[in-house]
Parts: sequence; structure tokens; C-alpha cells
Amino acid sequence: MANRASAPATRDGPSDADDRHHPVLRRSSLFSAYCDDDGLEDSAFEPLIIVSVSGGDDDGRLSPGGTAPPPFSWRRLWLFTGPGFLMSIAFLDPGNLEGDLQAGAAAGDTLLWLLLWTTAMGLLVQLLSARLGVATGKHLAELCRDEYPCWARRALWLMAEVAMVSADIQEVIGSAVAIKILTHGLLPLWAGVVITGLDCFIFLSLENYGVRKLEALFAVLIATMAWSFAWMFIDTKPNGKDLIIGIIVPKLSSRTIRQAVGLVGCVITPHNVFLHSALVQSRKIDPGNECQVGEALRYYTVESTVALVVPFMINLFVTAVFAKGFHGTEEAGSIGLENAGHYLQEKFGGEFFPVLYIWGVGLLAAGTSSTITGTYAGQFIMSGFLNWRLKKWIRALITRGFAIVPTIAVALWFNTSDSALDVLNEWLNVLQSIQIPFALIPLVTLVSKKQVMGVFTIGPRTQIATWIIASVPIIVNGYLLIDFFSSEMRGVLSGAVICVLVLGYTSFLLYLILRGVKLQG
Repeated sequence: MANRASAPATRDGPSDADDRHHPVLRRSSLFSAYCDDDGLEDSAFEPLIIVSVSGGDDDGRLSPGGTAPPPFSWRRLWLFTGPGFLMSIAFLDPGNLEGDLQAGAAAGDTLLWLLLWTTAMGLLVQLLSARLGVATGKHLAELCRDEYPCWARRALWLMAEVAMVSADIQEVIGSAVAIKILTHGLLPLWAGVVITGLDCFIFLSLENYGVRKLEALFAVLIATMAWSFAWMFIDTKPNGKDLIIGIIVPKLSSRTIRQAVGLVGCVITPHNVFLHSALVQSRKIDPGNECQVGEALRYYTVESTVALVVPFMINLFVTAVFAKGFHGTEEAGSIGLENAGHYLQEKFGGEFFPVLYIWGVGLLAAGTSSTITGTYAGQFIMSGFLNWRLKKWIRALITRGFAIVPTIAVALWFNTSDSALDVLNEWLNVLQSIQIPFALIPLVTLVSKKQVMGVFTIGPRTQIATWIIASVPIIVNGYLLIDFFSSEMRGVLSGAVICVLVLGYTSFLLYLILRGVKLQG
């Protein structure tokens, strides 16, 4: 592979000579710098932006006396801005929107406090993921391949793939539903699925013109979601006092426990934990340079925090709109992605634009953006765990195929069965819930291991707090799984099969936990 630091300049970037005068930002040639001699590329998300850090002693390390880091710079924050917003898309995918609307319809504004705290919990997880990627120069899937024995890493890869495909199917279906809404039913679900699969490749091609252009596309999609759902929020005029009380005062009842579990399960998605640790490497940071790593973590912390404020507000808008329109009504128990727009149209109409189409635009932006990031995550998971040296477009094709083929089958089935999509979403949520511990536990284990993180290992107090926070979604989703499987056991045979699966699942979970505790001991 060509040396990234000495890659030739592109037409729109400075030359190597210019870099001596402008060391902050440098662009390099996509083909010559990031392809092997045989054209095989190492990563799905190419690091076209090179960020270097000045300060510290001669070799870039902090001096024993504790040299102060460079002062905060808005310009440098801008250079690091991008990965956090791509990561934030997972908080806005169609699965999250469906969780929001069902929570609002069933529980009103009473679960907004949970939305706030689960977003904060998700932020901590994503900051740990970014910390791992910056400090090691590798993403989570690669480190799992190095850390665990063959049987364990293959099991982790299988779990990650199942989580990825199940999330991807939901995202593709969300986009297909939006296309059906915007075409007034002219295009059926299966056609929307095909279009979503094709437009994902078109948008991914923007990467060839620079990472910044791809990040700009995501900024436009996030802005579209914000505009659409903010418009709905303003147009429906929810009660401000109820919103503030819902955010500040924790309330939970037996009637809303399922919606609460759904909100928690939607926030932490396994594939996003793998994704963020790779996205932060789009900025060239030397893992051996403490000053560079420290500054990068500082800016990524600010960027990720700001990036997750936007999804929190959008999720709040969606929850508040459906709480205002449907809480306490007969429709509350039957609202889903497919019929939500029609219910909104019947309830609120729209003065300037029909609310049905505003909802469709926001849903399409959410589905499109999440399918693109999902494709990236799938490529990182595959190349990291299996160390496959495949061309990027082949990895993207395989990742897309895993989701598109079963989704088309489901879409065709849904055309003749009104309950098919609801059943599918329920099973997909369960599949993703099962996978959450197998992303969180390796992450916490690795960021706590000094041999991996060096001086950037998290401290004992942070480790305890992190394990406690990681246990929350595990316990909550354990409740969901017990509730779900208890309702699905019919007869001795099905009960025995489920018991065997649960035993194997629990044993592997305990292995990962005990291994993590041992490494920290």
C-alpha cells in the first residue's frame, strides 16, 4: 500500500510542498494512496482528510511536566466534524422512528425522560467506540479478531452480521414505505426496496469525490429530517408544559413498560458500535502520538455530543407529535410505519403541505441515510472479522444482497398480509436485542485493557460506570427476550429448542464477561 503521508496531491488539494506550510489539512489521491497494487482497498470509508497536530515535545508526545494541549480551535473542530454525524444516523433510522411514534401514542409524553437518558447512554458507548478507534488505529471488528480465539471471534462475527442484516432490513423497508407514500401507492413495497438498494450504490459513489462531499450529503439528509419533523411538531402544537414535565420527571407504569423497553433497545445498535470506531479513522491520527490522540479525542467528544443533540430533538418531535394526536385513542395500539402517515393526515391534515407527504419525506431521508451507513458498517464487520481482501464494491454488493433479497421476499408477502410487517419488525427487534451484549462487552473489555489502549485506557471508576451502563440494555433486553419467547413457546419441542438456544446464548455471554473481568483484574 502506498504511504498515506506522502500521497500525491489531487487537483483540488495542496501539494506536498504546500503541506510544509499548511500542515493541518491535506488531501491525497484516492486511487494511488488507498489502493493496493492489485486494486484491493483496505477500508470502506477512505481517509481522505489528513489531520496533523502541532505541539508537545519534538516527537509529538506530551512532556513529563504535562505540556498543555493546544487551545481549542473552531477551525480544527470543523476538520474533525463528520464521523459523529454519520454515527448519529443510527439514532434516526426507521426503527427508532417507529419506536418513537409507538411510545408517543401509547405513553404520551411520559417517556421523554427515558429518551433523554438513553441518548446520553448511547453517547457514552459511542465515545468509547471513538476512543478505541483513535487510540489503536484499528476498528472494533479488527481488534476482536486479534483479541479472541478463533471460535469466539467467528461467533461474534455471526452475531454482528445477524444484527447488521436485521437492522438493514428495517431501514430498507422504511425507505420503501416512504417511497410508497410519496408515490401515492403507485410503487409497491417491493419496488421501493429495489430502488433503495440501487440508490444506496449511487450515493456511495460520492465517496470517490472526497469524504467531505459524502459527509455533506449526510448533513443534507439530517437537515431534511429535522425540517420535516420540526414542521410537523410546530404544526401540531404539542403542550410545552407537558413536554418539560415528561423530560424532567421519570414516570413508568406497567402499561408502558413495553414501549420503554423498545426505546432503550432502539438507541444502542450493535452495528453502530462497530461503525464509529472505523469512521473516526477518516482523519489521519498517529496512534503512537499521545498529543495527536488526545486532541483528536477532545474534538471527537465535542463533535459527537453536538451530533447527538440533533437526533434527540428529532426523536422528541416525533414522540410529541404522536402523543398529541393519538395518546388515549383507539388508534394508539395499531400505529406503525406503514399507516402512520395516513393517521397523521386524517388527524392533522396540513395547512400548506399535507402532513402525509411531510412524514414521507422525513422517513425517506431517515431510511436512505441509514442504509448507506449500514452498508459501511457491514463492510467493516466483514473485513474486520474475516480479514477478507475484497474490492470495496464487491463488499458493498454482498452487504446489500444480505438485506435486499429477504426484504423483497417480505415485501411481496406483505402485499397479501396486513400483519406481516408488524410480525417481521417484532422479530427483527428481538434479533437486534440479542446481539447488543456481543458488541458492548468486547468494546468495554478492549477500552479497559492497557495492552490495547496504552495511556488511554479508561480508569477504574470509568470502568465500573461503563459496566453498569452496559448492563442496563443487557438487562432490559433480557426482559424483552423472556417476554417474547415465553409467548412463543408452544409445546414441548419448541420449548426444548428455545431452552437449548438460551443456554448456549447465556454461556457465551458469561464467557465474554468473565474474560473481560479477568483482563481488567
